[in-house]
Amino acid sequence: MTFIEAFAKKDRYYFFMGELKDRREGVVQENLPSALFRVKCDEDIILAHLSGRMRLYYIKILPGDRVIVEFSPYDKTKGRIVQRLK
Repeated sequence: MTFIEAFAKKDRYYFFMGELKDRREGVVQENLPSALFRVKCDEDIILAHLSGRMRLYYIKILPGDRVIVEFSPYDKTKGRIVQRLK
């Protein structure tokens, strides 16, 4: 997918430092040690960690919270929580 195609679908895909990222919405199922979480995204249970900015500003995540998870194109079973939704 090129930059133009990703920009046209900017609600789900975006480029970061030359790499295409995938973002999906999910619900936190379980808290784990070391700021890790089990998140249910589209019928899949994935392992996600908090982004640095969320750690910096002490944004708390609890089971049942809706979050946006960012995936790399290489591994779809692990991700980074980049935003907590209301």
